[in-house]
Amino acid sequence: MRILLIASAFNSLTQRVHTALRGRGHRVAVQLALGDEQMRAAVARTDPELIVCPMLTRAVPQDIWSTRTVLIVHPGPKGDRGPSSLDRAITEGARHWGVTVLQAVEEMDAGDIWASVDFPVPACGKSELYRGELADAAVEAVLLAVQRYEGGLFTPEPLDYARPDVHGRPRPFLRQEERRIDWERDDTATVLRKLRAADSQPGVLDELYGREFFLHGGHPEDELRGPVPGAVLATRDGAICRATVDGAVWIPQLRPRRTPGGPATFKLPAATVLADELYRVREVPVSPERASGRDTWSELRYREEGEVGFLEFAYAGGAMSTEQCRRLLAAYREAADRPTSVLVLGAPRDFYSNGIQLNVIEGAAFPALESWENINAMDDFVEAVLTTTDKVTVAALAGNAAAGGLMAALAADEVWCRESAVLNPHYRLMGLHGSEYWTYTLPRRVGAEQAGRLTAEALPVGADHARRIGLVDRTAGGDAAGFRRWVAREAARIAASPDLTGRLVDKKRRRAVDEEAKPLAEYRAEELRRMHANFYRAGEPYHALRRDFVHKVCPVATPEHVAELLGRPEQP
Repeated sequence: MRILLIASAFNSLTQRVHTALRGRGHRVAVQLALGDEQMRAAVARTDPELIVCPMLTRAVPQDIWSTRTVLIVHPGPKGDRGPSSLDRAITEGARHWGVTVLQAVEEMDAGDIWASVDFPVPACGKSELYRGELADAAVEAVLLAVQRYEGGLFTPEPLDYARPDVHGRPRPFLRQEERRIDWERDDTATVLRKLRAADSQPGVLDELYGREFFLHGGHPEDELRGPVPGAVLATRDGAICRATVDGAVWIPQLRPRRTPGGPATFKLPAATVLADELYRVREVPVSPERASGRDTWSELRYREEGEVGFLEFAYAGGAMSTEQCRRLLAAYREAADRPTSVLVLGAPRDFYSNGIQLNVIEGAAFPALESWENINAMDDFVEAVLTTTDKVTVAALAGNAAAGGLMAALAADEVWCRESAVLNPHYRLMGLHGSEYWTYTLPRRVGAEQAGRLTAEALPVGADHARRIGLVDRTAGGDAAGFRRWVAREAARIAASPDLTGRLVDKKRRRAVDEEAKPLAEYRAEELRRMHANFYRAGEPYHALRRDFVHKVCPVATPEHVAELLGRPEQP
């Protein structure tokens, strides 16, 4: 079918729906919901048989939904209505939630129901839940609804609150007054729910050192305690730890409240924002090995199961700053020195990596210099993986990966990917040539012609298609926990294989042959020459594109916008 996606942003969920529908053979176009006229023009241009709205923050015009079938993806169970559905689910401690695909009508979220899928709510932030369990359920519900529509025999179910399976209810927007933390009364569990319900947006408005900030992200702390609830007890790798009435929580990022007429603000590491106030606050480090056995916040964890080492890293938004890359490199070197045969890299759930940290770069005194330091730190980590010849390295992608973060994964011997992951193997939409040795690793995997196509088209790639073209080696289904268990089993099989010694000998030989043909240093120098121009040469678009991204001036480009930018027609 010809399907038009209308969305407020070409975000992770829209991309997942886009790749899933294309994978089923549908012709899919995307239009951002920037205004009524743009939506009408897209409908006239594409003449869709069905319109699906995976993520929408404004109403579709009546003249569209009254003449065509428009399906809205609502992040709530049957009967749930309102703009803060997922926020309220986490704030109220829901154990299960749902996604409903319903038909657009005059009244918001009140149309006939085409599909509904429930999902569990683990203890995590809203953005992680959105990209994980909710996105899995949403894709399942959309595919079911599209199948039912295409079959022509299904009658959608009118919303009826008298039905026993309708558990939701209309609920209003969740305002900051309800989100606010009462540090003198709220226990740790309550504080964590409030923080997690607003981790990406809008944050929780609070006061620190006489100034107002939005708090972003919340993680438990199992050891540190303080006598004054709300007080900052410690810092760790850019995050701050604050006392609660019965414990403590870690907050990784802050965003200053914008003053009237003042410049726009954005999220940065909390300790960076409060640098002038924290001179008496101690830094409390934790090693990756110790963090793995504790209930505390750490971006790095390391554990071993027999002959397999697991180096887990998880960064807010998937981006890695200069300092984060350096800490990851140090942890990698320690893990590589361990007497194991296989080393698995990647987060237990959510992003693998999205490359350099644009917010930190935007907040730096000299963004071009910070960009240069950041890309070199990324390259140092990738080089360490590429030159590890005494172990089999595995990049395990439990979630999405993009740009330099995805290219960093390609440095591993094998790339295993959860079937739900969306991959963006390109840099072009940020005006960058890219580094991370991609000019070596990407053609090595997919061939020079396919590598050129992927980086030039700048479109998302689903996991199944990525496996077919050789971008990843293996894929596995199931939820994040199931994927993690599968990775552990398969890594153990490699470690126990009688062919392991021969495989490592072959790996060392291939690296030597490749180095003789063209040294890694040469690939890096060529890439960095292009990146240096991107960062420092007058007229380069990178700095403007980065500012727009950080300040959310423009939504993420759709495939049609990409086609227009790159001067080619979008392919069905």
